[in-house]
Amino acid sequence: MFRALRHRNYRLFFIGQGISLIGTWMQFTAILWLVHRITGSAWMLGVVGFAGQIPSLFVAPFAGVLTEGRRRQRLLVLTQSLATGQAAILAVLTLSGAIEIWHVLALALAQGLINSFDMPIRQAFTVEMIDDRRDLGNAISLNSFLVNGAKLIGPALAGLIIHYWGEGLCFLLNAASYLAVIATLLAMRTPRLVLAPGAGHFLRRMADGLRYVWTHPTIRAVLLLVVALSLVGMPYGVLLPIFATDVFHGQSKVFGYLVGASGAGALLGAAFLSLRRSVDGLGRLTAVATAIFGAGLALFSLSGTLWLSLGLMVISGFGLILTIASCNTMVQWATDDDKRGRVMSLYTVAFIGMSPFGNLLAGGLASLIGSTVTMLIFGICCIAAAAVFAAGLPPPSSTAPSTHTGRTVGERA
Repeated sequence: MFRALRHRNYRLFFIGQGISLIGTWMQFTAILWLVHRITGSAWMLGVVGFAGQIPSLFVAPFAGVLTEGRRRQRLLVLTQSLATGQAAILAVLTLSGAIEIWHVLALALAQGLINSFDMPIRQAFTVEMIDDRRDLGNAISLNSFLVNGAKLIGPALAGLIIHYWGEGLCFLLNAASYLAVIATLLAMRTPRLVLAPGAGHFLRRMADGLRYVWTHPTIRAVLLLVVALSLVGMPYGVLLPIFATDVFHGQSKVFGYLVGASGAGALLGAAFLSLRRSVDGLGRLTAVATAIFGAGLALFSLSGTLWLSLGLMVISGFGLILTIASCNTMVQWATDDDKRGRVMSLYTVAFIGMSPFGNLLAGGLASLIGSTVTMLIFGICCIAAAAVFAAGLPPPSSTAPSTHTGRTVGERA
């Protein structure tokens, strides 16, 4: 399960990220609660989510081209340093009592710009940290294990900290947690020689990346599924504060329990996926996992009991992380190294760049028809997306187009 940790650089990354991601989830939880407390508006929850993710739609494709052939280790140190400053400013404004909603929106936009570069670089850097390519799938699964272990711990801690000391301390602790990532990145030993930047005009290279993705059946199918989930699946998180207060009549601790339950399910899903030793069958597993996620959301919308809803959040989290981690593994495995930066930047657009529209959709629908019906619609749409993806899976003997020289992902059982 932890075989990727035998690689020194990945082991350092695992430690630093493990600390930092707890702070990240604390900040995510605290921002949602802060906005809900200040405005009491489902629409503003969606707007803040939109501001934090919309930069990826426009910036990430350029980031993929700009960062190809450069030292990703150094670039990550820069992005993590900028994220430290963003969290520190948010902490100072909140602790001083000067925070206003426009501050939150501006800082969410700043974090979105940072993430537009950080995410594709970090995704592509995973391959550089692994000496044995056979451990790549395990490394990606362990990344998901980290994210969702933090999703279990961070929101629960945030709920308690907000209850006793307020949101500002969550932001301050997140700023401090970035230092762990920076320290481990600086401690890594990476090869001095890297691929030179690709030849050709900037826009031509970007167009080549788009063409490469569209003509590769596996990558195309995966990215279209991720787009669907970003629009009608993953934005369910912006509705949880409303469920915590209006449906379950609780406060910040109940909200933390809901997010933490989703994290617990995701942690189980990541652990399950990390035990796999092959990419074979990931396509069918992804379709089933997406359907499980959608069913969990639909049933959650119909449940009015907190304990039953927590169990359904575990199921939803399990299905979602199986889907996302499997999609990431299939894309990384199928991509040629010289196009990895561009492909992962497009994956970031599908994963993060589409989410702002999903957040606005979630907030807008919840304002019009209520959070319960909105969650039910999202669940049904995810089940439909799973069916479409399963129907369009490449056959076991599929090969790439003649213009593609990379790998395809087998669909064997």
